[in-house]
Amino acid sequence: MKITDKTLDTGKLEWFYREGVPETPNHKPPVLLLHGLPSQSYTWLPILNQLAENGFQAIAPDWIGSGLSDKPEKRDFAYTPQAYLEALTDLIKALNLERLSIVVQGYLASVGIQYALQNSDRIEKLVILNTPLTPTAKLPWPMTQWTLPFVGDMVTQDPLLIDRTLEGGSGFVVSDEKLDVYRRPYLKTSAVGRALMITTKNLKLAKTMAEIESGLKSWSKPTLVIWGMLDPWLAAEPVEQLVKTNSQLELIPLPEGKHYPQEHWPDEIGEVLIPFLRRQVV
Repeated sequence: MKITDKTLDTGKLEWFYREGVPETPNHKPPVLLLHGLPSQSYTWLPILNQLAENGFQAIAPDWIGSGLSDKPEKRDFAYTPQAYLEALTDLIKALNLERLSIVVQGYLASVGIQYALQNSDRIEKLVILNTPLTPTAKLPWPMTQWTLPFVGDMVTQDPLLIDRTLEGGSGFVVSDEKLDVYRRPYLKTSAVGRALMITTKNLKLAKTMAEIESGLKSWSKPTLVIWGMLDPWLAAEPVEQLVKTNSQLELIPLPEGKHYPQEHWPDEIGEVLIPFLRRQVV
Protein backbone atom coordinates (compact mmCIF):
# COMPACT_ATOMS: atom_id res chain seq x y z
CA MET A 1 0.00 0.00 0.00
CA LYS A 2 1.31 3.46 -0.85
CA ILE A 3 0.12 7.03 -1.34
CA THR A 4 1.44 8.68 -4.49
CA ASP A 5 1.33 12.29 -5.66
CA LYS A 6 0.23 12.72 -9.27
CA THR A 7 -0.82 15.32 -11.80
CA LEU A 8 -3.27 14.95 -14.66
CA ASP A 9 -3.91 17.28 -17.58
CA THR A 10 -7.54 17.08 -18.71
CA GLY A 11 -6.84 19.17 -21.80
CA LYS A 12 -8.08 22.36 -20.18
CA LEU A 13 -6.70 22.21 -16.66
CA GLU A 14 -3.97 20.43 -14.74
CA TRP A 15 -5.05 18.74 -11.53
CA PHE A 16 -2.90 17.59 -8.64
CA TYR A 17 -4.15 14.57 -6.73
CA ARG A 18 -3.11 12.03 -4.14
CA GLU A 19 -3.85 8.39 -4.81
CA GLY A 20 -3.96 5.48 -2.40
CA VAL A 21 -2.98 2.28 -4.22
CA PRO A 22 -3.84 -0.96 -2.38
CA GLU A 23 -1.48 -3.93 -2.41
CA THR A 24 -4.47 -6.26 -2.62
CA PRO A 25 -7.42 -4.60 -4.39
CA ASN A 26 -10.87 -5.57 -3.16
CA HIS A 27 -12.51 -5.01 -6.57
CA LYS A 28 -14.89 -2.40 -5.17
CA PRO A 29 -15.29 0.84 -7.18
CA PRO A 30 -12.66 3.55 -6.60
CA VAL A 31 -13.35 6.22 -3.98
CA LEU A 32 -13.05 9.92 -4.87
CA LEU A 33 -12.59 12.27 -1.89
CA LEU A 34 -13.35 15.98 -2.34
CA HIS A 35 -12.20 18.62 0.13
CA GLY A 36 -13.82 21.91 1.11
CA LEU A 37 -12.60 25.47 1.62
CA PRO A 38 -9.87 26.55 2.29
CA SER A 39 -8.39 23.06 2.48
CA GLN A 40 -6.73 20.70 0.01
CA SER A 41 -6.36 16.98 -0.62
CA TYR A 42 -3.85 16.70 2.23
CA THR A 43 -6.81 16.71 4.64
CA TRP A 44 -7.72 13.21 3.44
CA LEU A 45 -4.29 11.63 3.94
CA PRO A 46 -5.17 9.49 7.02
CA ILE A 47 -8.38 8.28 5.37
CA LEU A 48 -6.60 7.63 2.06
CA ASN A 49 -4.27 5.35 4.01
CA GLN A 50 -7.18 3.54 5.68
CA LEU A 51 -8.95 3.02 2.36
CA ALA A 52 -5.84 1.70 0.61
CA GLU A 53 -5.05 -0.61 3.55
CA ASN A 54 -8.53 -2.06 3.12
CA GLY A 55 -8.20 -2.68 -0.61
CA PHE A 56 -9.78 0.48 -2.04
CA GLN A 57 -8.25 2.60 -4.75
CA ALA A 58 -8.74 6.12 -3.35
CA ILE A 59 -8.17 9.44 -5.11
CA ALA A 60 -8.17 12.89 -3.50
CA PRO A 61 -7.66 15.86 -5.85
CA ASP A 62 -6.92 19.47 -5.03
CA TRP A 63 -9.77 21.53 -6.43
CA ILE A 64 -8.83 23.91 -9.24
CA GLY A 65 -7.65 27.08 -7.49
CA SER A 66 -6.50 25.13 -4.42
CA GLY A 67 -3.36 23.35 -3.28
CA LEU A 68 -1.13 22.31 -6.17
CA SER A 69 -3.77 22.23 -8.93
CA ASP A 70 -4.04 24.93 -11.61
CA LYS A 71 -5.07 28.42 -10.54
CA PRO A 72 -6.21 30.03 -13.79
CA GLU A 73 -7.26 33.65 -14.14
CA LYS A 74 -10.98 34.38 -13.91
CA ARG A 75 -11.17 34.96 -17.66
CA ASP A 76 -10.05 31.34 -18.19
CA PHE A 77 -12.08 29.68 -15.42
CA ALA A 78 -15.26 31.14 -13.93
CA TYR A 79 -14.91 29.64 -10.41
CA THR A 80 -18.68 29.04 -10.26
CA PRO A 81 -20.34 25.79 -9.16
CA GLN A 82 -21.13 25.05 -12.80
CA ALA A 83 -17.51 25.62 -13.84
CA TYR A 84 -16.32 23.32 -11.06
CA LEU A 85 -18.93 20.71 -12.00
CA GLU A 86 -17.75 20.70 -15.61
CA ALA A 87 -14.10 20.50 -14.50
CA LEU A 88 -14.88 17.63 -12.11
CA THR A 89 -16.71 15.78 -14.90
CA ASP A 90 -13.63 16.15 -17.11
CA LEU A 91 -11.38 14.90 -14.31
CA ILE A 92 -13.50 11.81 -13.66
CA LYS A 93 -13.48 11.01 -17.38
CA ALA A 94 -9.71 11.51 -17.59
CA LEU A 95 -9.22 9.18 -14.61
CA ASN A 96 -11.34 6.54 -16.40
CA LEU A 97 -13.64 6.16 -13.40
CA GLU A 98 -16.57 4.36 -14.97
CA ARG A 99 -18.15 3.74 -11.57
CA LEU A 100 -17.14 5.27 -8.25
CA SER A 101 -18.08 6.22 -4.72
CA ILE A 102 -17.74 9.87 -3.69
CA VAL A 103 -16.84 11.31 -0.28
CA VAL A 104 -17.34 15.05 0.29
CA GLN A 105 -16.65 17.50 3.11
CA GLY A 106 -17.08 21.24 3.36
CA TYR A 107 -18.05 24.28 1.34
CA LEU A 108 -17.46 23.75 -2.42
CA ALA A 109 -17.43 19.96 -1.94
CA SER A 110 -21.18 20.15 -2.56
CA VAL A 111 -20.17 20.16 -6.25
CA GLY A 112 -19.44 16.46 -5.74
CA ILE A 113 -23.04 15.92 -4.62
CA GLN A 114 -24.26 17.81 -7.69
CA TYR A 115 -22.16 15.51 -9.86
CA ALA A 116 -23.61 12.44 -8.14
CA LEU A 117 -27.19 13.65 -8.55
CA GLN A 118 -26.64 14.28 -12.26
CA ASN A 119 -24.71 11.04 -12.89
CA SER A 120 -26.39 8.51 -10.64
CA ASP A 121 -25.68 5.67 -13.08
CA ARG A 122 -21.94 6.07 -12.30
CA ILE A 123 -22.31 6.28 -8.52
CA GLU A 124 -21.94 3.28 -6.21
CA LYS A 125 -22.24 5.13 -2.90
CA LEU A 126 -22.14 8.66 -1.52
CA VAL A 127 -20.61 9.78 1.78
CA ILE A 128 -21.19 13.27 3.19
CA LEU A 129 -19.22 14.86 6.04
CA ASN A 130 -20.31 18.32 7.25
CA THR A 131 -21.15 19.81 3.86
CA PRO A 132 -23.89 22.39 3.13
CA LEU A 133 -27.03 20.41 2.20
CA THR A 134 -30.07 22.61 2.82
CA PRO A 135 -31.14 26.21 2.06
CA THR A 136 -30.60 27.08 5.73
CA ALA A 137 -26.84 26.79 5.21
CA LYS A 138 -25.02 30.12 5.25
CA LEU A 139 -21.43 31.24 4.88
CA PRO A 140 -19.75 31.54 8.28
CA TRP A 141 -18.23 34.89 9.12
CA PRO A 142 -14.61 33.81 8.47
CA MET A 143 -15.60 32.93 4.89
CA THR A 144 -17.94 35.90 4.47
CA GLN A 145 -14.93 38.15 5.02
CA TRP A 146 -13.30 36.67 1.92
CA THR A 147 -16.14 38.04 -0.21
CA LEU A 148 -16.08 41.66 1.04
CA PRO A 149 -14.71 44.44 -1.20
CA PHE A 150 -11.12 45.41 -0.28
CA VAL A 151 -11.24 43.32 2.92
CA GLY A 152 -11.47 40.08 0.92
CA ASP A 153 -8.46 41.05 -1.21
CA MET A 154 -6.31 41.45 1.90
CA VAL A 155 -7.63 38.56 4.00
CA THR A 156 -7.28 35.96 1.25
CA GLN A 157 -3.62 36.90 0.73
CA ASP A 158 -2.81 36.16 4.37
CA PRO A 159 -1.54 32.58 4.88
CA LEU A 160 -2.75 32.74 8.48
CA LEU A 161 -6.34 32.56 7.23
CA ILE A 162 -5.64 28.81 7.12
CA ASP A 163 -4.93 28.71 10.83
CA ARG A 164 -7.95 30.85 11.72
CA THR A 165 -10.36 28.91 9.51
CA LEU A 166 -9.27 25.31 10.09
CA GLU A 167 -8.86 25.77 13.82
CA GLY A 168 -12.01 27.89 14.12
CA GLY A 169 -14.10 25.34 12.26
CA SER A 170 -12.60 22.24 13.84
CA GLY A 171 -12.49 23.67 17.36
CA PHE A 172 -9.09 22.10 17.98
CA VAL A 173 -5.47 23.04 17.47
CA VAL A 174 -4.09 21.88 14.11
CA SER A 175 -0.45 20.80 14.24
CA ASP A 176 2.22 23.12 12.81
CA GLU A 177 3.26 20.30 10.48
CA LYS A 178 -0.20 20.22 8.89
CA LEU A 179 -0.59 24.00 8.83
CA ASP A 180 2.72 24.32 7.02
CA VAL A 181 1.36 22.17 4.18
CA TYR A 182 -1.91 24.11 4.02
CA ARG A 183 -0.16 27.51 4.06
CA ARG A 184 2.45 26.64 1.44
CA PRO A 185 0.40 27.51 -1.69
CA TYR A 186 -0.40 30.96 -0.23
CA LEU A 187 3.30 31.61 0.28
CA LYS A 188 4.13 30.69 -3.31
CA THR A 189 1.55 32.66 -5.31
CA SER A 190 -1.16 35.27 -4.86
CA ALA A 191 -3.30 33.31 -7.36
CA VAL A 192 -4.53 30.89 -4.69
CA GLY A 193 -5.94 33.74 -2.59
CA ARG A 194 -7.64 35.31 -5.60
CA ALA A 195 -9.15 31.96 -6.54
CA LEU A 196 -10.44 31.46 -2.98
CA MET A 197 -12.05 34.90 -2.95
CA ILE A 198 -13.75 34.47 -6.34
CA THR A 199 -14.90 30.92 -5.55
CA THR A 200 -16.47 31.97 -2.26
CA LYS A 201 -18.24 34.93 -3.88
CA ASN A 202 -19.68 32.59 -6.51
CA LEU A 203 -20.94 29.75 -4.29
CA LYS A 204 -24.62 30.71 -4.82
CA LEU A 205 -25.59 28.73 -1.74
CA ALA A 206 -29.35 29.35 -1.78
CA LYS A 207 -29.85 28.08 -5.34
CA THR A 208 -27.39 25.21 -5.06
CA MET A 209 -28.68 24.02 -1.69
CA ALA A 210 -32.29 24.03 -2.88
CA GLU A 211 -31.26 21.75 -5.76
CA ILE A 212 -29.24 19.46 -3.49
CA GLU A 213 -31.93 19.17 -0.80
CA SER A 214 -34.56 18.34 -3.41
CA GLY A 215 -32.28 15.84 -5.14
CA LEU A 216 -31.32 14.01 -1.96
CA LYS A 217 -34.94 13.56 -0.94
CA SER A 218 -35.48 11.35 -3.98
CA TRP A 219 -31.93 9.96 -4.23
CA SER A 220 -31.78 6.20 -4.77
CA LYS A 221 -28.18 5.31 -3.92
CA PRO A 222 -26.83 4.30 -0.47
CA THR A 223 -25.65 7.44 1.29
CA LEU A 224 -23.85 7.78 4.60
CA VAL A 225 -23.97 11.14 6.37
CA ILE A 226 -21.19 11.35 8.98
CA TRP A 227 -21.83 14.55 10.90
CA GLY A 228 -19.76 16.47 13.45
CA MET A 229 -22.61 17.46 15.75
CA LEU A 230 -20.81 20.49 17.24
CA ASP A 231 -20.16 22.15 13.87
CA PRO A 232 -20.22 25.91 14.58
CA TRP A 233 -21.10 26.73 10.98
CA LEU A 234 -23.60 24.09 9.85
CA ALA A 235 -26.42 23.13 12.19
CA ALA A 236 -27.20 19.45 12.63
CA GLU A 237 -31.00 19.75 12.92
CA PRO A 238 -31.75 20.49 9.22
CA VAL A 239 -29.56 17.53 8.28
CA GLU A 240 -31.35 15.26 10.74
CA GLN A 241 -34.68 16.31 9.20
CA LEU A 242 -33.39 15.74 5.66
CA VAL A 243 -32.19 12.22 6.49
CA LYS A 244 -35.67 11.31 7.72
CA THR A 245 -37.14 11.99 4.26
CA ASN A 246 -35.27 9.18 2.48
CA SER A 247 -34.47 5.67 3.69
CA GLN A 248 -31.32 5.66 1.54
CA LEU A 249 -29.79 8.33 3.79
CA GLU A 250 -28.14 7.08 6.98
CA LEU A 251 -26.86 9.47 9.66
CA ILE A 252 -23.87 8.65 11.87
CA PRO A 253 -23.30 11.42 14.45
CA LEU A 254 -19.84 12.32 15.71
CA PRO A 255 -20.80 13.82 19.08
CA GLU A 256 -17.59 15.83 19.54
CA GLY A 257 -16.83 16.47 15.87
CA LYS A 258 -17.08 19.94 14.33
CA HIS A 259 -16.74 21.32 10.79
CA TYR A 260 -13.60 19.48 9.63
CA PRO A 261 -14.08 16.10 11.35
CA GLN A 262 -11.50 14.32 9.19
CA GLU A 263 -8.77 16.50 10.72
CA HIS A 264 -9.22 15.11 14.24
CA TRP A 265 -11.48 12.05 13.98
CA PRO A 266 -10.14 10.02 11.01
CA ASP A 267 -10.11 6.74 12.94
CA GLU A 268 -13.73 7.16 14.04
CA ILE A 269 -14.70 8.06 10.48
CA GLY A 270 -12.83 5.05 9.09
CA GLU A 271 -14.63 2.71 11.48
CA VAL A 272 -17.97 3.51 9.82
CA LEU A 273 -16.75 4.46 6.33
CA ILE A 274 -14.93 1.21 5.48
CA PRO A 275 -17.83 -1.14 6.40
CA PHE A 276 -20.27 1.11 4.55
CA LEU A 277 -18.19 1.03 1.36
CA ARG A 278 -17.75 -2.74 1.68
CA ARG A 279 -21.47 -3.35 2.12
CA GLN A 280 -23.07 -5.11 -0.81
CA VAL A 281 -25.41 -2.91 -2.82
CA VAL A 282 -28.84 -4.54 -3.03
